[in-house]
Amino acid sequence: MESENQQEQMEEKEDAAKDIPKEVEEEISPEEEQKLPFPNATIVRIMKGYLDRDKMIKKEVKIAMNRWLGEICAKVSRDMNRFPYVMLHMHEFDQATRFYRNMEEFDKEKERILAHLEAIKKDIEKLERDLGKKEEILVKF
Repeated sequence: MESENQQEQMEEKEDAAKDIPKEVEEEISPEEEQKLPFPNATIVRIMKGYLDRDKMIKKEVKIAMNRWLGEICAKVSRDMNRFPYVMLHMHEFDQATRFYRNMEEFDKEKERILAHLEAIKKDIEKLERDLGKKEEILVKF
């Protein structure tokens, strides 16, 4: 059910992206596109699939996204090249892309640790207040 809703939302966004007039968006010249690692139309189509209908993408953003994806592809390829095998399989690809796939889990773990540290700080403050009260009582005697 949930995946059907997501599919419908994606289709709506793709249909909405088609409704935006072409002249509004900045186009990349064929010379510039030849210097890019991937076909720009594919990247723009993917981006628009996740952006709101009224959002437009500047030319420099399209180019930057294309180049960044090329850099990620190059890094993953270098990581896979470190394996001594002649034939690369999904296992090697999975290992080379693990860093990028685990970023979300890393952020969740970071939030969990920060929440734990915040709880420790509150415990320390409470202990300091409690000790301060005990010291005041000892000083009175």
